[in-house]
Amino acid sequence: MDMRRGTRTLLAGLAVTAVLGTAGTASAAGGTHAAGPAGDGAKALCKRAPKVDRRIERALRRLDAGAGTRGSVARLEKRVDNAKKAGHTEIATFLQNRLTFRKSLGTTLRQRQKDLAAVRTWCRGDDDGKAAG
Repeated sequence: MDMRRGTRTLLAGLAVTAVLGTAGTASAAGGTHAAGPAGDGAKALCKRAPKVDRRIERALRRLDAGAGTRGSVARLEKRVDNAKKAGHTEIATFLQNRLTFRKSLGTTLRQRQKDLAAVRTWCRGDDDGKAAG
């Protein structure tokens, strides 16, 4: 993922959270809205599960791709090696930290895939979460 795009997305998300957070506080003070969610969002999650699964698959394919693919673990490993060979220790340290995170991201995504499989099974047995509301 392009770092600039990722940073912009993160900043936009933080801005929206800040706006919604202050709006939620203001509306809670006015007493016009409930303090929290009415349900657990099962119906919406059941509906989005296939899309979430595709996104996880796409991210894992990118992480597991070869050194020629941007965003892959192999490409970042190669960059770390190149920085070490060039004697750029600060760059190598920075890239090594990114590599450590990227490897942990693969583990996290694989766990989410398993969790999502359990959710899909539950959704099939519960009429896509319609009983939950």
